[in-house]
Amino acid sequence: LEEDEDDQELPATEREASDAKPGETVLVVEDDQVVRGLVVELLTELGYQVIDASDGQGGIAILNSPQRLDLLITDIGLPDVNGRDVASAGRLARPELKVLFMTAYAERATQASGFLEHGMGLITKPFEMTQLAHRVQEIITAPHP
Repeated sequence: LEEDEDDQELPATEREASDAKPGETVLVVEDDQVVRGLVVELLTELGYQVIDASDGQGGIAILNSPQRLDLLITDIGLPDVNGRDVASAGRLARPELKVLFMTAYAERATQASGFLEHGMGLITKPFEMTQLAHRVQEIITAPHP
């Protein structure tokens, strides 16, 4: 009974964000193992299929594969290939790819003209898991141009 009561008390954004469509797949590229694990766990709980990579090269390899991908979530500050370059490589292979960048340096990261293109979003670390769930749902369900 307590579990049912807890479910009823979830914020509306968390309830809505848990409506992943069957087969929706998210690629998470994050070098910090703890952050990557938390994001993967949240997305899995929300019903998404999740693939993860610990660096940009690994992410690009997955983006160039035939694997279904509905969203790329990538840290901007990766040690090998930065997240913006991962997204650019992904868009070469998948022009309609939706992207959510994670960064602790939002202002600096987005000052460059054209950093965020259509279908791209940004979330600043540290963030609440409910905030991430909401942003993922918002980007995945946004119509293509």
